[in-house]
Order: sequence, then C-alpha cells, then structure tokens
Amino acid sequence: MKPGYVYLMANHRRGQTYLGVTSNLVQRAFQHRNRLIAGHSDDKDCILLVWYEYHDDLQNARAHEYRMKKWKRAWKLRLIEEKNADWRDLFDDIA
Repeated sequence: MKPGYVYLMANHRRGQTYLGVTSNLVQRAFQHRNRLIAGHSDDKDCILLVWYEYHDDLQNARAHEYRMKKWKRAWKLRLIEEKNADWRDLFDDIA
C-alpha cells in the first residue's frame, strides 16, 4: 500500500486551478512550480500549491481525485478557503 495525495494548484487567489494526484507531493509541486509538466497547469500558470490531502493508499487518493473532478468550481474554492483562507503557497510547508 503506497500513500498518496490529492492536491490543488492555482495561479492566484480564486484564479485558475488544477486538481491532481501523486505519491510524491514535494516532487510534483516542484514540477508544477518550475513548469516541467506540460498541459493545463503550465498553460494557466498554476504554480501555487494551495490545498492538499493525504491518503494512506494511493488508490483511495485517485478515487477521491476522480470524484472531485466532477465537483463544481465553487466547491473546490470553498475547500481551499476552509484550510487556506489566504491562498498561501504551501510548498515551503512540505519541502
């Protein structure tokens, strides 16, 4: 059983967001911050780690990410603001 994280990156407060899942949050956030991953997060400058959730099992994290992809944007914003009201970049907290 490998642990995993569901995470949200953003370009600024209440701006564009990117939802992802990974087994190595520090490495993945670093990749986003340095635009090493092509796609939506790179195109929209989503380089700030604004929310994450730890799961004991990567498969559970993937299932949760899949459910969250169907969420309304407002629900994701509320989730971020419940844990990170200032939309502070959490990368330094985990690195």
